[in-house]
Amino acid sequence: MSQTRIVEVRAGILKKNDELARALRARFEQAGVYVVNLVSSPGTGKTQFLERTLADLVAAGIRAAALVGDLETDNDAKRLARSGAPVRQINTHGRCHLEAEMIGDFVGDWDLSSLDFLFIENVGNLVCPASYDLGEALRVALLSVTEGEDKPLKYPTMFNSADVALITKMDLAEACEFDREAAHAAIHEVRPGMTILEVSSKRGTGMAAWMTLLQERRAAWQSHAKSVARP
Repeated sequence: MSQTRIVEVRAGILKKNDELARALRARFEQAGVYVVNLVSSPGTGKTQFLERTLADLVAAGIRAAALVGDLETDNDAKRLARSGAPVRQINTHGRCHLEAEMIGDFVGDWDLSSLDFLFIENVGNLVCPASYDLGEALRVALLSVTEGEDKPLKYPTMFNSADVALITKMDLAEACEFDREAAHAAIHEVRPGMTILEVSSKRGTGMAAWMTLLQERRAAWQSHAKSVARP
């Protein structure tokens, strides 16, 4: 009986989250803000990558902001704010993921129509965040060269739920004896045909391709939203 109750409670929580996520997605679409959810295990360089992304967007005159999730502290929010983009910290106080309700609370008074992109840096975890829709338009899974090429095979649910995979810290690839072909094969075994980019926040490798992908995905998203809204 206890196991049945656990399943029922989890199903109820996810159902509520999905309903809130749908409402968030509708709000984001109405505001015209493209939301990107970044997910990874701890230590992939996610914060450094997002800081570089925000700085590049701001420098190009593109309006971007970020929500950053951590169990405690606002260290990452302070770091990201150096980019010049608006940043808000979400502390989960022990929860291993962000939920749609948290996102809704933290964007409640934000003028979303003043943004082109909103990035969500999820809590470092490759298990729990896979089950929680945050209303995002794009989910990006990060894998660093220091983690091992088989990480996608160990955490298939997360990589299967993502739209794009980023291999980070490519400046360390040679030192780590990283097997890029094996990593690509592992990602495509879990999610055949998924777009993969190789990046280095430190050296700027792959950042131009990442910026192009963001703009192209947002343009396609806007075009689809207009076609759906057209009577």
